[in-house]
Amino acid sequence: MPPQPVSPQLLWQETLAKLKNELSKPSFETWLSSTRLLHIEGDTLIISVPNDFAKDWLESRYASLIRSSVQSVLGHSVSLRFIIPSPEVSYAEDKVVPKQDSFVIPKPSDPLPNSLNSKYIFETFVIGNSNRFAHAASLAVAESPAKSYNPLFIYGGVGLGKTHLMHAIGHHVLQRSPNTKVLYVSSEKFTNELIDSIRDENSIEFRNHYRNVDILLIDDIQFLAGKERTQEEFFHTFNALHEANKQIIISSDRPPKEIPTLEDRLRSRFEWGLITDIQAPDLETRIAILRKKAKLENLQVPNEVMVYIADKIHSNIRELEGALIRVMAFASLSSFPIT
Repeated sequence: MPPQPVSPQLLWQETLAKLKNELSKPSFETWLSSTRLLHIEGDTLIISVPNDFAKDWLESRYASLIRSSVQSVLGHSVSLRFIIPSPEVSYAEDKVVPKQDSFVIPKPSDPLPNSLNSKYIFETFVIGNSNRFAHAASLAVAESPAKSYNPLFIYGGVGLGKTHLMHAIGHHVLQRSPNTKVLYVSSEKFTNELIDSIRDENSIEFRNHYRNVDILLIDDIQFLAGKERTQEEFFHTFNALHEANKQIIISSDRPPKEIPTLEDRLRSRFEWGLITDIQAPDLETRIAILRKKAKLENLQVPNEVMVYIADKIHSNIRELEGALIRVMAFASLSSFPIT
């Protein structure tokens, strides 16, 4: 008796349920939650993915696991073909919304010995259309340091989540491999420590500090613009780490080609790996951020108030959260209800 035809939607639901149990939440949300089984051609599943990056990652890292999960549902082996949907197909609209925990909800906290902020992890980062690619790239690097994209260069405006992603990479790596040497530093601190080492004639100690790590996360690299001696030192630090197959993650407020007075040799090295940007969040993501903030602060905020704030504040997450806090403070101090 021939096998009964299977609904692609039902098959994929069951497959994703199995995969969800096999993978960590960040991995599942990043690589599989937005996939769709479009149809089945013979024994080949045609699966839509959001972009080339996801397609390459799924083909190289997860294809075997997906095939195994499908086989456990169907009872026979299958082939997979990943495709990118045409532009008119809405891919993320039904996934953007606040079901996920996310974007950055910063709170003051004591830094860890490696200067990582304990609040900045992948689980507390809201994923939206504006940051989906940067998040996926960051998770890929965190899962396979120095193998996926080296260096990883993340750029975007102030308060959009670059630093959050950098810290999240560090935390993810340390969770998987606690003995990994992870160092997060701002470019300003790098510069100041270089100046101190020159003054104290301690250059060897400075170089050992930065070159004997497994992962270097350096924030706001645009701060090096115009600082010739610092650029020189960072150039050699970059080379030493890269040649030793160590991972480098860099953030900036602009892409390498737009950083003024950045030496060409540094610019070219930044372009060796993957350059990804974070844009200002769309309305749905802004609402998700406010809902998350209200939940964390245990605030009862009417949905229409959050929609209003999200509609008025477009620039960055810090301003968005600041507006919510001001509204809540006014309501609390004046005893007026929030409407």
